[in-house]
Amino acid sequence: MSSYKDKKVISIGTVNELTGLSLRQIRYYEERELIFPERTKRGTRKYSFADVEVLLQIADKREEGVQTYEIRKDMQRAGDKEKVIERMLRGQINAHFKMK
Repeated sequence: MSSYKDKKVISIGTVNELTGLSLRQIRYYEERELIFPERTKRGTRKYSFADVEVLLQIADKREEGVQTYEIRKDMQRAGDKEKVIERMLRGQINAHFKMK
């Protein structure tokens, strides 16, 4: 079961109000592959609360002068790190319960 934070139900207008980012900025961050909204059959973007949090982090980094390509690299590294931690934990659990 997925968390409410991951459900893509928020419109771009609401994201605009919550973050203070312009519609153009939000679309630009999508173009730069920093966020990945879902699209309805009619093409309307839908965001999650997790997306809103990511957008706020992006905005903070941009204010500090960090370029979007650097933000994307950092996000990819963080994702890789999470995968490594997950594999390590799974290995420890499997070893503890003598599973293969």
